[in-house]
Amino acid sequence: MDNNNNNNNGKVLQKPPPPAAAATTTVVAAASPLRKMILVASIAAGVQFGWALQLSLLTPYVQLLGIPHQWAAYIWLCGPISGMLVQPLVGYYSDRCSSRFGRRRPFIAAGAALVAVAVFLIGFAADIGFHAGDALTTGKPRPRAIAVFVVGFWILDVANNTLQGPCRAFLADLSGGSAKKMRTANAAFSFFMAVGNILGYAAGSYDNLHRLFPFTATRACDHYCSNLKSCFFLSIMLLAVVTVLALSLVSEHPWTPPETDEVEERDVTDTCRVPFFGELFGALKDLPRPMWLLLLVTCLNWIGWFPFLLFDTDWMGKEVFGGKVGDKSYDAGVRSGSLGLMLNSVVLAVMSLAVEPLGRALGNVKRLWGIVNFILAICLAMTVVVTKKAENWRRLAIIRGVNISQTSPPAGIKSGAIALFAVLGIPLAVTYSIPFALASIFSSSAGAGQGLSLGVLNLAIVIPQMIVSVTSGPWDELFGGGNLPAFVVAAVASAASGIFALTLLPSPPADHPGAKMPTMGGFH
Repeated sequence: MDNNNNNNNGKVLQKPPPPAAAATTTVVAAASPLRKMILVASIAAGVQFGWALQLSLLTPYVQLLGIPHQWAAYIWLCGPISGMLVQPLVGYYSDRCSSRFGRRRPFIAAGAALVAVAVFLIGFAADIGFHAGDALTTGKPRPRAIAVFVVGFWILDVANNTLQGPCRAFLADLSGGSAKKMRTANAAFSFFMAVGNILGYAAGSYDNLHRLFPFTATRACDHYCSNLKSCFFLSIMLLAVVTVLALSLVSEHPWTPPETDEVEERDVTDTCRVPFFGELFGALKDLPRPMWLLLLVTCLNWIGWFPFLLFDTDWMGKEVFGGKVGDKSYDAGVRSGSLGLMLNSVVLAVMSLAVEPLGRALGNVKRLWGIVNFILAICLAMTVVVTKKAENWRRLAIIRGVNISQTSPPAGIKSGAIALFAVLGIPLAVTYSIPFALASIFSSSAGAGQGLSLGVLNLAIVIPQMIVSVTSGPWDELFGGGNLPAFVVAAVASAASGIFALTLLPSPPADHPGAKMPTMGGFH
């Protein structure tokens, strides 16, 4: 890539790397075979299996433990907070890890072990709380179970961030600096995320999975809870298999820090007494303008995504099926939402394979990202239409004397809601792949390693999640409860992200013929 051109012509103006980054900038070896990238990317299936269970089942689960809807979002706040700190921290130290097992693999193995601990705490939260003194009165909070759940949930998010950051950085290392391989690797990661989603949502929508593990049903853990336990057992088994295969068959040579001048090293130490935070703030300070615009578009994009990801099955149970937490109609809505999420993941898998050719057909990937953000905005706006249709049906059914608690909505309303889930797989595939590939290109002039660069991008993902987690509950209550107020704000944010992607975000250098992505951090 020509580093001397202005980014108005689609090129990124390069700056000299800051001194603190000098220890991490190395030359990358030739790209590894595609099969190795696929093995590493397959870890995403194990990670996403558990994440799909979080999205589809845990919001209803925490309400069954006695947490009101308006407070459920605060439970999710721990995830973005841990992601804001953990992923940049793990990225920073994985860039500098000199273990004989390699730079990324020790962190991936540690993350998988933490997932196992978290799954146990979440799945057995009700049982642990009961044995610690919680009453089993229906509808009343179980404080000890909630405490165990929150600790497990926090550990699970820490584990997911410990896994995903090094996995994407590992793929960047394996790409050998090729922009095309980078986009292909991220598309493969997105594809396996879809595979994990399909398995997770399929498990979540199956009502009798607990029969595979009869011991999961206990006095404190009802039918729904035992199904959740069984789903998590399957998720940890899948994660263990793909992680062991990837770490066994894809090797890393130990990383050796480059030799530095003693005076320069002393100056760097004096300037940056806290290595991680100094490096992080230095990376933010020296970000090129295209990376700042990428962070802006990503931030708005996730303000659009997170309300739906947080409350999608709750929306199906309450607004579409008209149920309340714990009754049959609500449970039926949650299961239908899990089916919709499974279809969403099928579309996500297919679209992940089409991201690269569609980006070429449109001229560059930023146009593709802008277009699909408008699709996201339209789908979020359509949740209002589906909800109003369902409310009108229930109003007419009550007038006719129909027991709506024993009757599901008409097929047209259910299919319309599920269709929204499916169509959202199109923008989701782009969200899971393009921003990460662009970050590796745009942030190259900041002088940071791949792990830290992706950690900086993660800030633009978790900060919107924190905003949504803090504000969505009170915002929804302000307008009478339900999920629609947050969905409307999400639709506006999604439309804004589409506008900015098309008008402000520069064309990435990798979209130009013969361009090669500048790289950070080495793989040998």
